[in-house]
Amino acid sequence: MTDNPFNTMFPPEMRAFAEQSVAQARKAFDELMAATQRTVSTFEGQTGTAQWGFRGLQQKVMTFSERNIAASFDFAQQLLHAKDGEEVMRLHAEFVKAQIQALTEQARDLTQSATAAAAPPSGNGKGTA
Repeated sequence: MTDNPFNTMFPPEMRAFAEQSVAQARKAFDELMAATQRTVSTFEGQTGTAQWGFRGLQQKVMTFSERNIAASFDFAQQLLHAKDGEEVMRLHAEFVKAQIQALTEQARDLTQSATAAAAPPSGNGKGTA
């Protein structure tokens, strides 16, 4: 074991408990997402095709939410293994930067998808392509 005061700040039992808690929270989240996906799939099977664009939008929101929460779990796991305060600060800065970029891209994608979903169908049935 290294002689690093940051690693010895918390007893090994507390660190193990924190790691176990993160793992359990991740498992619970994964199970919740699986159940949500099954429910959405069942609901989607019962709706008409006219709502296809909005279902696609809903699926994107779910996918983005899942990615963002998974990134948060990964960040928490990385923090548990940080060697010192400098590494904690570096990890935090990287996480914030990555999340801002991801959220910006997600917002742009959702805006484009929502606009497309709300637009009338491009085929007007008058023989134009």
